[in-house]
Amino acid sequence: MPPRWSRKKDSKSKTEEKNGQTRTSISHPKNLEIPLSEELEENTRLLEALYDGSYDFIVRRFLLGGTRPAVVMYFKSMSNSEALNEHVLRPLMNKPSVAPDIEEIIEILLPVAYTEKLEKLSDCVEQLGRGNAVLLMDDMCRGIGIGVAVLKSRGIAEPDAEPSIRGPKDGFNESLNTNVNLLRSRIRSPFLRLEMMKIGRYSQTPVVIAWIKGVTDADVLAEVRRRLKRIDIDGILDSGNIEELIEDNPYSPFPQIQQTERVDIVAGSLMEGRVAILMEGSPGVLVVPLTFPTLMQASEDYYNRHMAATAFRWLRFFLYFLSLTFPSFYVATITFHPEAIPTDQLITFAGARERIPLPTLVEALLMETAFEALREAGLRLPKIVGPAISIVGALVIGEAAVSAGLVSAPVVIVVAATAIASFTIPRYYAGLSFRLLRFPMIILGGTLGIAGLVLGLIAIVIHMSTLRSFGVPYLSPMAPFHGTAMKDVLARVPIWKKNYRPGMLETPNPRRQGYGQRPGPDQGLDVPSERGETT
Repeated sequence: MPPRWSRKKDSKSKTEEKNGQTRTSISHPKNLEIPLSEELEENTRLLEALYDGSYDFIVRRFLLGGTRPAVVMYFKSMSNSEALNEHVLRPLMNKPSVAPDIEEIIEILLPVAYTEKLEKLSDCVEQLGRGNAVLLMDDMCRGIGIGVAVLKSRGIAEPDAEPSIRGPKDGFNESLNTNVNLLRSRIRSPFLRLEMMKIGRYSQTPVVIAWIKGVTDADVLAEVRRRLKRIDIDGILDSGNIEELIEDNPYSPFPQIQQTERVDIVAGSLMEGRVAILMEGSPGVLVVPLTFPTLMQASEDYYNRHMAATAFRWLRFFLYFLSLTFPSFYVATITFHPEAIPTDQLITFAGARERIPLPTLVEALLMETAFEALREAGLRLPKIVGPAISIVGALVIGEAAVSAGLVSAPVVIVVAATAIASFTIPRYYAGLSFRLLRFPMIILGGTLGIAGLVLGLIAIVIHMSTLRSFGVPYLSPMAPFHGTAMKDVLARVPIWKKNYRPGMLETPNPRRQGYGQRPGPDQGLDVPSERGETT
């Protein structure tokens, strides 16, 4: 006699086969691509089996026009029940006679803004997952998706990770429709293109590719499509999952895709010729291609005066370099090259280290590890107490460590200065790479001295020069050199001088503004037509 569980399995399999479906056809996403049947009960049975056990899945049976059996399915947690009663069930049930044609049902009997014809089981699943209702009728192999979705999302607010003193304060949120609305409000041109696809076997997450026709390079756009379409995964929960699946070099510590929640940054990037990737459920928008100089550009640079923006950009580059090399330079100098330090200062350092039992290398690694731990603790704590705990903890631990003779005061100063330098980086994710590389640089400086520091920098530059972001060199426009794009790297030239889009993007429309944009009186002679030239 076969085991008890085996008899149950065989019985259930026979029942499913009798209904015209195998168990696999209702348990795996790839087997949902089957056409709807003309038999209402068969379609209803399949969908009920798919959502078996879901308390919020509602199946409302009724007679269409009082004669034809029909059913409306929806999720009460995602759909507007009042709109469904008033604009769907009432007109369909009260109409004395209903034409059998689905076109007439949509055009005459459904006073709703959004409807869609459904031909496959997967179409019904998609509509239900979006919060819409599905109408199925007997003797009809097609259904109707009805827009009654009510999806909640948080309000529009300034991104916490990308604050700005001057400039727009709106940021993306988790609603894809809201994000598209914000983007279209900035770029109202009919050439803005938004292409949607679904990613995830089970999550079926809507993902939108945004670009401007005639501005974006066709090869870059085709590569974005190819990389997104090859993703085959159960589900994605954030844009960071997509970033890991489409980047060029997954083993590089440097980000190769820009991530932002600011609407103005995405709009500006699209008008430069880049491509944006938006997804449902994540406020983070991905922008490609990304180059290293972009990480040093803050949104405020383009809203403040260009001279001040240039000065602060130079400061950012210096502090970015300092955050990587300062601890390793200190360790290398104290350990191998004390003659490079002025005598008076060397005596002070020696006095501070007189009671310290640990080598300078171990000191620096210990303090850097402690600071990174405090920074992570501050991020994980509630916002009200997080900053206070991290600052107080750093002060208390630093002072206690110096008083106890575990570390010297100069190391505390070096680590604190390095931390301040790292906070000036406009993009949080950009600082993560140098925070990670700081530790091997300290080890190189503590074991090989200045030579180790130089070797580490050479290795980093060589690695960065080999990186690509969707075919664009990571260090461009510096290497390879693009003269027009250099105007927005080391300096922020006046906006009226930024006549061309970045050359490394190879946009088919390089000219970004007209002639004669320089402000001031009598500047119209800059227009080519007035000088006898043609545009």
